[in-house]
Amino acid sequence: MARAIEIYDTTLRDGTQAENFNLSVDDKVRITHALDDLGVDYIEGGWPGSNPMSVEYFKKIRGVQLKHAKISAFGSTRRINNSADKDTNTQAMLQSETPVITIFGKSWDVHVTDALKITLEQNLEIIEDTLHYLKSRVDEVIYDAEHFFDGYKNNREYALATLDQAVKGGAETLVLCDTNGGTLPHELPAILDAVRQRYLESKTPIKLGIHTHNDSETGVANALIGLGHGIDHVQGTINGFGERCGNANLTSILPAMIFKMGLECQAKDHIENLFPTSRLVNEMANLRHNRYQPYVGDSAFAHKGGIHVSAVKRNPLTYEHIEPEKVGNHRRILISDQSGRSNILHKAEKWGIKLRPDDPLLASIMSDLKEKENLGYQYEAAEASFELLMRNALGIQRKFFRVDGFRVMNNKYRMDRPPLTEATIRLYVGGSEVHTASMGDGPVNALDRALRKALTRFYPILEEMELTDYKVRVLSGEYGTEAKVRVLIESTDGKCQWRTVGVSINIIEASWQAMIDSVNYKLMKEENDSGN
Repeated sequence: MARAIEIYDTTLRDGTQAENFNLSVDDKVRITHALDDLGVDYIEGGWPGSNPMSVEYFKKIRGVQLKHAKISAFGSTRRINNSADKDTNTQAMLQSETPVITIFGKSWDVHVTDALKITLEQNLEIIEDTLHYLKSRVDEVIYDAEHFFDGYKNNREYALATLDQAVKGGAETLVLCDTNGGTLPHELPAILDAVRQRYLESKTPIKLGIHTHNDSETGVANALIGLGHGIDHVQGTINGFGERCGNANLTSILPAMIFKMGLECQAKDHIENLFPTSRLVNEMANLRHNRYQPYVGDSAFAHKGGIHVSAVKRNPLTYEHIEPEKVGNHRRILISDQSGRSNILHKAEKWGIKLRPDDPLLASIMSDLKEKENLGYQYEAAEASFELLMRNALGIQRKFFRVDGFRVMNNKYRMDRPPLTEATIRLYVGGSEVHTASMGDGPVNALDRALRKALTRFYPILEEMELTDYKVRVLSGEYGTEAKVRVLIESTDGKCQWRTVGVSINIIEASWQAMIDSVNYKLMKEENDSGN
């Protein structure tokens, strides 16, 4: 039987250290659900001792029921002047109430003397003491040996001694970290084999893990070499986000270890979720997808023409190293894309929409979807808009109202005061015309207020709905301020959340599209729930 590997995701902590990569607490919760659906074993939620957002995340995630993944808090060994029970960082990790705590400590003697400014013996003391204190208070303790490979190359005996202290303290998993990302693949086997042999000879039941960075463009390669040399636990981030040049990319590691190395992991049964998970993380971070990314990029299985296309149509193996559907992606040259068809049928079943595989309207939905995506729409993080698109294509979406026009006025009367924004809307509900206006904190808020003001007399249920998040992303910078933008809106009615999308060269128009979808989705949902 193949060896089972633990997958440890640190997108929500290490990934957020990437430049321009930012997530709200709600974004982190949604990504947590996606990682759980993917089959990730451990999800590192943040460093509670370093920022309030991590504390808030851990409070919110306590009430969330996950199917498989364990949440881990992250932090450092205690400070030399504090005992563990009085160390604020250590106590913050315990207060997060996670079943797992991951502690990092120094393995490189240079870091001990120059960064921590303590003796080598004192570093060994705080490693063992911190882990021993936490071991009796949580279900599981993981030890990240920071800068291990650099430390090993500089002072082999001391780097190994830090691991021994972690084991004495109660660590069940030792994670060897290439924190600077400078170790090359040919250097790893001898080091990994030496560490593994050390604990085999001592008969110490310890799991070995690996955590690599991508500063030498070898993060994934080093992780895979680790898996080939007895590593049982691999850490990384979705899409390789991380400080500087990033972390080892789990969207490349997972399919490689599953389909090419024959290794077992929980994610193997859910690997088709890899593509949508990758897209979701990018959308939540408001970042453009890397189309050239292996396995999950739009171009990963795209064939442009000539000999390649001819060969792929006869036998996809000629120019594809795996079937794209295995990771949830699709082959771009096939217009009757079976992955796209199956995804639409799956969504239809999920939403209670009757749609047969041989229904001619399925091709119409796929055509609409392709046209929308060519215009810049993305539906991975805006399923409410996609459901409305599908219902409209099938002719089963009720027209709750018709908008004839709107206007937004933004006036700056005094430079030392905020501008005044007013929106006016003219719409029809049945045969009734409504013409209304509302002030707001900015054009989107004013439009939102005016729209609901016009509709609530007909649909009082809209009073419980509110906009909770608003993201704008420029899709291309070719025309400066004339560039096309995509707006993602998140709404809630207190019972559930939904997201909608709009695209235009006009930010107000894009916002309006997403807003109209949001209101229509709410009304459609209420109608379906009431059985009308």
